[in-house]
Amino acid sequence: MKQERKITMALVILLILSAGIRAFLAWFTELGFDEVYYWTYAKYPDLSHFDHPPMVGWVINFFSLNLLLQDEFFLRLGPVIFGTISTWLMYRIGKTIKNELTGFYAALMYTASFYASVICGTFILPDGPQSLLWLLSLLFLLKALPDREMAKESRWFLLFAGITVGLALLSKYHAAFLITGTFAFILFYNRKWFTAKETWFAFITALLLFLPVVVWNYQNDFISFTFHEGRILPKKTIGLSPEFFLLELLGEFGYNNPVNFVLVVASFVALGKGKDFIRHDYRNLILWIHLPMLILFLSISMFRSTLPHWTGPAYTGFFLLAATWLDERLKEKQKVRIFPWSLRAALLITVTAVVFAAGQMNYGWFDVSRTGIRDISLDMYGWRQTGEKVPRVMDKQEKAGLIKPGSPLFTFRWFPAANFDYYLCEHTGRKVYAIGSLSRIHKYYWINQIHGNLSKGSDAWFVGLSDDTYDAAYLYGWMFDSISKPDTVNILRYGKIVRQAYVFRLKGLKQELTFPQPEKQ
Repeated sequence: MKQERKITMALVILLILSAGIRAFLAWFTELGFDEVYYWTYAKYPDLSHFDHPPMVGWVINFFSLNLLLQDEFFLRLGPVIFGTISTWLMYRIGKTIKNELTGFYAALMYTASFYASVICGTFILPDGPQSLLWLLSLLFLLKALPDREMAKESRWFLLFAGITVGLALLSKYHAAFLITGTFAFILFYNRKWFTAKETWFAFITALLLFLPVVVWNYQNDFISFTFHEGRILPKKTIGLSPEFFLLELLGEFGYNNPVNFVLVVASFVALGKGKDFIRHDYRNLILWIHLPMLILFLSISMFRSTLPHWTGPAYTGFFLLAATWLDERLKEKQKVRIFPWSLRAALLITVTAVVFAAGQMNYGWFDVSRTGIRDISLDMYGWRQTGEKVPRVMDKQEKAGLIKPGSPLFTFRWFPAANFDYYLCEHTGRKVYAIGSLSRIHKYYWINQIHGNLSKGSDAWFVGLSDDTYDAAYLYGWMFDSISKPDTVNILRYGKIVRQAYVFRLKGLKQELTFPQPEKQ
């Protein structure tokens, strides 16, 4: 009982400290490219969207009071809260499959994972609600499916899983692995569940909840499904690419924390040797849900570039296996500790990485330019300044009669279109049009239609960036009668110019611009 109280107190401290750090990051850092793009899901809601289902937009709207509170902190408040609940769920699942100590180890590993604690628990991305709903679904499934007697309580848990899986599908398509893993487990280990009406009710419930996404895709030629199909199917022009595979492995190593990664590998080695540190039914269900995801994306990475966060949900399941193995391992060595050294090291790595990343973003601690490597920290810096300085230039020139007042801003890609939309245009009332192919402008294909056609003779703004495309004449010379020389706006970080924004006036649209419209190739 004494140890249980210590674990409970340690868990409360972990939840409070981790939530506090993530809340500070949510306030301290500017929105990244993906985050401002998902903000458009909230500003322009729909049944689904080009890239992902609608859940992330709903979450933003709920916690920002339908965008009444537009600061970065409130846009990110949902993930911060969800991340805290998800950490507690890892504890609950670990406790369910073994004991309180295993649950606490699982919560520590989840907190130490950059993917779980920062990507899912801080930033406004589809992964945040997906992670929460994934863990809820996993908890319900673990409480239901191993029960060979199919008691009433287990049947209710399976029905709850149908709801949470359906909501997870509304977050990200990865949730399909919850369904395939569930049916594989029932097929191989407990077929009695196929005779239970609750199994089929849960399945139908999940599909019905996912129906809006299917309807939207039907209305839009299944564009979201074909987009993701194009991202994962091997390109015919590219053969076997070991470098992509190695990059994927290195990404998983870093995203999930090196210590966590080693513990996961150690637990799999122990399983391969027949070590018995977790109930077989729990082990089998966890593996059938999570292992196919890892195998699929590792296989894809042999032929084309992948992103390491795609396998993030798989590792949350593997953390549970690693936590049970670590608990058993320490007991065997009679070195049971609430905070083992390995997990202390894992937390230290993540905290250190977060501190240096946040410092680099806002203060530029390291002069990366000398290395010839692009400073990726600038992706999340300078947009607040841009939103303050560039509109002053626009207002001054509009008042001087150099361009029609309220002219929209043109750009050529979903980023920085969404950055300009949120930081520069939202508070000034200007519209943003992204002119380009669907593969480049994504949701702005539909946003353009909402904003409406532009008549012949219209004017527009273009803001180019020194670390991105800024040749306005190349992009829009064919569309307008004239393009001005740019005004230059300096973006400073700790007193040093790190980016320049070039403000162009695009005068006299040569012909009416309709959306959707044929575009210049």
